[in-house]
Amino acid sequence: MRELTKAEEQVMQILWEIEEGFVKEILEKMPSPKPAYNTVSTIIRILERKGFVKHKAYGKSHKYFPIVSKDQYRSFSIKNLLSGYFGGSFSKLASFFAKDEKLDIKDLEKLMKEVKDDVKSG
Repeated sequence: MRELTKAEEQVMQILWEIEEGFVKEILEKMPSPKPAYNTVSTIIRILERKGFVKHKAYGKSHKYFPIVSKDQYRSFSIKNLLSGYFGGSFSKLASFFAKDEKLDIKDLEKLMKEVKDDVKSG
């Protein structure tokens, strides 16, 4: 899997939300100022080449849908973040956020409980 650009990720976020759509429908969901139709169309084709989306043809129109789930990409992104900035250590990541967000002991305990609960249920 490859990392997405900000523009590609923005389009994927919309596709994950709507599950499938034509370029026009994706464009409608984008915030203002909206990019040009051709720009969104180009981004979609790049995402297709990267293996993130596929399409169904309806005459000359194409309806796009994600083939990489949001959870799959989230996992990939977090692993990249961990390896690139925290030496692969979750505890270094947690420590960074604890210091940066000025978390107290109660917050850290709550975070640890949530992580344990997620591990048990996942």
